[in-house]
Amino acid sequence: MASVTLDGAAIRDEASFHAASRAALGLPDYYGDTMDSWVDALSYLRDDEGMTKFRLKPNELLQIVIDNAHAMRTAVPELLEEIEYCVGGINERYEDYGEKPALQLVLR
Repeated sequence: MASVTLDGAAIRDEASFHAASRAALGLPDYYGDTMDSWVDALSYLRDDEGMTKFRLKPNELLQIVIDNAHAMRTAVPELLEEIEYCVGGINERYEDYGEKPALQLVLR
């Protein structure tokens, strides 16, 4: 299973979340630093689009680990909720195309 780790203690706003995601996921230069862009990028993990540094196999998951999630939940609870919501939506998108979910969010 592929895995990336984000440090929740370092995420204090949406800009720092996108900077951390950019580095961890290998997002392209044209990535828009918005949640819509994050959803779009993670919706192509099994395609040749090159939206991230990951190319998942048909049943493979990308595990997104947020260490120090308690710090993030304290500092930006709405952002953490939005990430959880988006991961669910991305997985539904994969299922709509007849594929297995591609993401697993782990809060530590």
